[in-house]
Amino acid sequence: MIHYDTEAGIMVIKLVYYGPALSGKTTNLLRLHDLLPCSGRGDLMVLDTAQERTIYFDLLPFFITAPSGLKIKVKVFTVPGQVKHDATRKAVLQRADGVAFIADSQVRESLNNATSFENLEQNLALVGLDPGRLPLVIQYNKRDLPGIVAEDAIRSLWWSSGVPLFFASALEAWGVVETFQCLLRTTYAALDATCCLSARHGLSMEAFTCGLTVPDASPGMRER
Repeated sequence: MIHYDTEAGIMVIKLVYYGPALSGKTTNLLRLHDLLPCSGRGDLMVLDTAQERTIYFDLLPFFITAPSGLKIKVKVFTVPGQVKHDATRKAVLQRADGVAFIADSQVRESLNNATSFENLEQNLALVGLDPGRLPLVIQYNKRDLPGIVAEDAIRSLWWSSGVPLFFASALEAWGVVETFQCLLRTTYAALDATCCLSARHGLSMEAFTCGLTVPDASPGMRER
């Protein structure tokens, strides 16, 4: 579903952070915005309700240029977790190239996590995306809190899926960049298979990932 204008030499990649209400999707993007190099990120736009819940989405644009001259724009969105905003979640998921599912590690939120993941699969199908083929990573956030599900239990739950799994505390800013880097890698692999990013454009997975997340790792690769 990627937007790829071959004549203009522009590719737009859309990544979406999905999950139940208050799982830390917005906090992930806020921390990510703080941690990433200034030369590789744009302005962060946030819209919250009076209850500090995201009601629409956050937009975090990045820009990178491949050796071939192909200009790649990566946009990162969050979706509102509340049930009443399901229409907005569907709209944000349209044309998504990769998804990070942000779960809440607290035991009391286990059912909400499962319900939200089921909702993700349903909405992906409704907007014409294959849940089994779309690049996906899972992050269990809020590992700094008491009353959380044990890591072994979480690994056992997701082991058979083969989906990359991360543990994080977005509030304390650990596990955030690692989750995003994995999402970039899995998305790159899918796009390379269809758009020949390496063979045709000279852009390796390492250069793509480092160009967006590591300060000065790839001189000349980033653009504003």
